[in-house]
Amino acid sequence: MLNFCSLYSGSSGNSLLVETDHTKLLIDAGVSSKKIENALFDLSIEPSSLAGILVTHEHTDHVQGLGTFSKKFNLPVFVNQETLDAMPLQRDKINSNNIKIFKVSDKFSIGDLEIKSFSIPHDAANPCGFNLWKENKKISIATDIGHMTNSILNHLEESLFIMLEANYDPEVLRCSSYPFSLKSRISGPTGHLSNEIAGKTISYLLKSGLKNAMLGHLSKESNFPELAYQTVIDELICNESFNQNFIGLEVASRDQHSKRICIQ
Repeated sequence: MLNFCSLYSGSSGNSLLVETDHTKLLIDAGVSSKKIENALFDLSIEPSSLAGILVTHEHTDHVQGLGTFSKKFNLPVFVNQETLDAMPLQRDKINSNNIKIFKVSDKFSIGDLEIKSFSIPHDAANPCGFNLWKENKKISIATDIGHMTNSILNHLEESLFIMLEANYDPEVLRCSSYPFSLKSRISGPTGHLSNEIAGKTISYLLKSGLKNAMLGHLSKESNFPELAYQTVIDELICNESFNQNFIGLEVASRDQHSKRICIQ
């Protein structure tokens, strides 16, 4: 068994779950500890049964509840050194024995999951995405990406499932109430990924065996779930990559967990 579930996803907070028969992992804890507990209980998962929490980067929408949740349930936190140093308020809540440092690009194991992190362009200390394997099944987590690179594409190839950022629509962003500086940050090379580029990425990955994709980290102000979904579908059709029998596409909710996606 290899399952994925988005607990929360969006500019207001992010937390994801990957589970096998023997290992349950959180990726990020960007909402309150209580909200994470509630989502897990709704999925019939005891928080104390988690093997740990992987951290992509230190921004609040990815670590808001990290320290409290780790401390309450005595959970290991897997993080690179630069990210740890950039979040002292969270770091100081975590039991020192539960801080597990990895180097970006190193491969390591947690339970029966093999994990490899990879660098992403984002305005954080040392942000990363993750590949996770259960035997020969590979899934990937790639959000908070300022621009897509060949290196990231190489890491995403051969994934059966991907959680991919579709943060904004350029026209909606342009007309939003955000100040110009924030608009520039979001659309800049170390900001976030647009719906269109998400569609092009998924279209490319279909050639290497992608079966399911979930669009995540949507902006509340510069995107809509229906728009993100349709933009990606249009891109797949444009590239003659769309066949509803070969690709499952969903959009992660901001405020409630998704269904479990079974990777086969």
